[in-house]
Amino acid sequence: MSVADYYPILIQFCLAMSVGIVVLIVSHIFGQRGTATDIKNSPYECGMLAEGSSHARFAVKFYVTAMLFILFDIEVVFLIPWVLVFREFLAAQLPILLPIFFFLFVLILGFIYELKKGAIEWEK
Repeated sequence: MSVADYYPILIQFCLAMSVGIVVLIVSHIFGQRGTATDIKNSPYECGMLAEGSSHARFAVKFYVTAMLFILFDIEVVFLIPWVLVFREFLAAQLPILLPIFFFLFVLILGFIYELKKGAIEWEK
C-alpha cells in the first residue's frame, strides 16, 4: 500500500476536525452572553424562560421499560442475519432451525417472565 491510499482517511479526519472547530467558533461568537447566572445557566426552551426545575425526577418504571425495550430490540436484531442467510443454510443442508427455535424460546420465555412480574404494566 502506498501513502496515496491513506489520503481519503486524512481528508475525512481533516473534515471532521474542521467541522468541530467551526461549530465551537460559531457557538462562541453567537452563543448566549449574559451577566445573570440564572439566565446563563438555565436550560434553553424555545426562547422562553424555563419554568420549574430542570432536574425533574422520573419513576424507575420508565428506565425499566427502556431497558426491556433495548434488550428485546437487540435480540430481534440478532434475528435479521438469520433471516438473510436462511436460504443459504437450507441449500447447504445445515441444521439452522433448532438453534434459532431455542433462541426464540429463550426470548419468549423471558418476555413471559417479564409479563408475570408486571414489569410492563404501567398502572399498579
